[in-house]
Amino acid sequence: MDFDSFRQLGFIVMVALAVGGLLLTVLYPYFSGAKKAEKRVKAVVSDGKAPVKPGLRARLMAEDPKDARRKQIQESLHQQAGLGISPRTFYLFAFMLGLFIGLGVLVTGVPWYVAIVAAIAGFFGLPRWILKFLRRRRQQVFLNDFADAIDIMVRGLKSGLPVIDAMKVIASETPAPVGPEFLEIVEGQRIGISIDQGIERMYERMPLAEVNFLAIVMAIQSKSGGNLSEALNNLSKVLRDRKKMKGKIRSMSQEAKSSAAIIGSLPFVIIGGLTILSPAYLNPLWDTTVGNIMVIGSGIWMCLGILVMRKMINFHF
Repeated sequence: MDFDSFRQLGFIVMVALAVGGLLLTVLYPYFSGAKKAEKRVKAVVSDGKAPVKPGLRARLMAEDPKDARRKQIQESLHQQAGLGISPRTFYLFAFMLGLFIGLGVLVTGVPWYVAIVAAIAGFFGLPRWILKFLRRRRQQVFLNDFADAIDIMVRGLKSGLPVIDAMKVIASETPAPVGPEFLEIVEGQRIGISIDQGIERMYERMPLAEVNFLAIVMAIQSKSGGNLSEALNNLSKVLRDRKKMKGKIRSMSQEAKSSAAIIGSLPFVIIGGLTILSPAYLNPLWDTTVGNIMVIGSGIWMCLGILVMRKMINFHF
């Protein structure tokens, strides 16, 4: 395979990554339902009333949107994804990644505006996708060990240990991220933070329904009393049943995911095979303006199809 063939193949890959990252950044909130949820929350909060214009003091004391955004990214990096980097480092990494992708696309010989689109997609889309991937992976590891941690707490309570001592056992014996999360609760006790407040903070760092269940159980027990070990034992059974149900759903949807992966990779496999077997066959796509437009249009429609298939096979439970 000569250099021109490699350049053409690289052009396909770079354009697909650029367009896919850009579309994922722009269209993901609409496919994931985040926009609809945001509208519902605004409708409930507003309750049909006209918004009240804040006074001068309120506007001066209000938090800067840039600071709020920076704080949100800081919490997402440190708490949910488990990364010990600052937002400035994250933005620097995103800038270097976008610059690298843009230069890589430009080296392949494509027009400069395509390289700019690729750089923008590399700056805005790919780093956030990596951040979401790390956050989901950390949450999955947390869920795998969370039910065992509740069982440790149940056994500790049945043997006569206080709740905070049972949590100390979890913090010292359970691997990350479950152990460090319970360690935050134990450390908070030393500065006057109650267990209920500590679990609420855990839910902010790990926004999962299972953590919310624990917060509800602890809040009800602290206000109304009752057998905490029995309530936590029932919670452990619920968590394990939910884990089994997730495994069943994942196994049942694996066939659809495999089909989507085959359909999504088939055009690239065919183009790669034709480039190796008959390089001149695809030259009109790279050497003519109409061919370039067809490639870009096909890439856009393919990315839209991948997003639609992802929405169809991605189950939230």
